[in-house]
Order: sequence, then structure tokens, then C-alpha cells
Amino acid sequence: PTEELVTLMWSFVVSIYSIGGLLGSLSAGYLSVRFGRKKAMLLANIPALLSATLMGLSRLCGSFEMIITGRLFSGVCGGLALNIHLMYAGECAPRKLRGLIAITASTAIAIGKFVGFALGLREVLGADALWPILMAANALPALIQLLTLPFFPDSPRYLLIDKKDKEGCIKAVKQLWGDGDHVAEIDDMMAEQEAICGQKAKSVCDLFRDKAVRWQLITLFLVSSCMQLIGVNVV
Repeated sequence: PTEELVTLMWSFVVSIYSIGGLLGSLSAGYLSVRFGRKKAMLLANIPALLSATLMGLSRLCGSFEMIITGRLFSGVCGGLALNIHLMYAGECAPRKLRGLIAITASTAIAIGKFVGFALGLREVLGADALWPILMAANALPALIQLLTLPFFPDSPRYLLIDKKDKEGCIKAVKQLWGDGDHVAEIDDMMAEQEAICGQKAKSVCDLFRDKAVRWQLITLFLVSSCMQLIGVNVV
């Protein structure tokens, strides 16, 4: 192929991940309510395993299209998993640990990027003969989650507010936090359930128009924007 075509192919390989991430992010809200946080996280492993299979076999099949498609599925998994993970982890954590637990997502992303850079060294998996294994490496965390997550309960908040299952909520709380006195936390969820009773789910446009969360939204936007400018994504 010509140099221009090679550049175009590489551009698709790199940028298609972000398009997949957008699709996954837009689907996360629906799936997390339709199937629950836990099942939605398990479903997010399907595009991860598909992407690993496609990219891992791309050299054997001699198809760069498989890499592009695999990157798309990988992006869908990233968009789904990041959003649903934050919901699930935050809702499963007791109030005093909620902020700390939510930060684990950022920590895991940083560790994942570091591991990716390390595995990509020529002395590890970056060699010409080993890059298909490197591109299929995301199957490992997906398989670990598929094997371990079924042993965890669903989000107590989801069970109480979305499923109206108070008994299931109490059982999940005891499994996650132990047999202590958690009446105050459950009462908070009950109060939230009553407050949002009869309200329709907010869209993205509703979120931008809601003055009650205006400053929180601006703060998150500024922090996320600054993260894109620190050089990690350029590397």
C-alpha cells in the first residue's frame, strides 16, 4: 500500500477506540438500569473478549481490518466498564469510604497504562513476533472479572431504588459491609427513593440545564480536561 494509505489505516486503528468508547459510554446508563450494575459489568466483558480474539488472530489471518474492529470493541468495553464500575463501586461502598473507592478507577487506569507501556517494550511483548499476544492481553482482566464478579452481590442502591427489592438490598448490604448496624445508610437510600419517585430519568441535556449540579459538572469538566493535557495520551 502507499504511504498515504498506511497513514490512513493507522489513523483508523488509533482513533476507532475513542468512537467505541463514545458508543459504550452512551449505552452504560441504559444497560446499568436494564440489567443491573453487576450484570452490565459482566456484559462489558463480551466486547473485551471479542476484541482480544480479533486482534490476537489478526496476524494469523493477515487482516488489518480485524485490528480496527477489535479496537472498536475494546473502546466499547472501556466506555461501558469505566462508567458502570464507578456506579457499582460507589453504590457498594459505605458512605465513609465512598470517595476512596471511587478513586480506585483512576488508580486502575494509571496502573493499566503503566502495565501496557511495560508490556509493549521490545524486550517483553513488543517484539515483531509477539505483538498479537500483546494486543490480546486485555482478555486476561476480562476473564478474571468473569470468574470473580458473580460471587459479589448487586448494588444495594440498584436493588432498592430500581428493583424495589428491600430484602435483597438488606442482604447485599450485610454481605458487603458485614452484620453491623446499617440502618442509617438504608434510610438514606429509602429517602432518595421517595425523593425521585415518579421522576423520569434525566438526559445529558437535562444534566447541563440542572443548576443544582452546575458547579460539580464544571469541576469534573475542568479536571477531566486537564487530564488530557498532561502528556500521557500523547505518549
